[in-house]
Amino acid sequence: MYDDKFMLRAIEISARALEEPGTEPFGAVVVRDGRIVGEGINRSLQNFDPTSHGETEAIRDACRNLQSVDLRGCDLYTSCEPCALCVAAMEIAGIARLYYAANLAQSNAALEQLPQEQRFPIDCDHVRRESGRSLEERSMPSEQAHAAEAIRILTDWAERARRRAAAAGRAT
Repeated sequence: MYDDKFMLRAIEISARALEEPGTEPFGAVVVRDGRIVGEGINRSLQNFDPTSHGETEAIRDACRNLQSVDLRGCDLYTSCEPCALCVAAMEIAGIARLYYAANLAQSNAALEQLPQEQRFPIDCDHVRRESGRSLEERSMPSEQAHAAEAIRILTDWAERARRRAAAAGRAT
């Protein structure tokens, strides 16, 4: 259920970008059981990391704080509608519900006059289209190589994980 205090906190975090170099005005919080378990602000420029969006940073913080990659049952509040990368991260983590302030059209309009060196432009519509396509359909060329070696490692890792789980089950 929506709670205004969490949205106001996400917006407050986004406002830090007004004074904090290397950040951009996109803030987010992850909420579980009525309390904030993770916070984030866009640090893409500061971290030289194009995935360091407010939402992904809040998810990373929540995962560290909860010592889990499972955020099922958590809500995410963000100062701006998330891009496809952030939506994918929310889906992977299991975020239950999203609440946002500005939509993408509104944020794009507010930022459209910035020169590229001040804000790396992201074509959110293009990212959305490409994210949903199979490798064969994407505009980015791709090629598979050394599948057998990679599959062997995946299979070995999975077998070891099954054995550890079985051993842990016997130990309890």
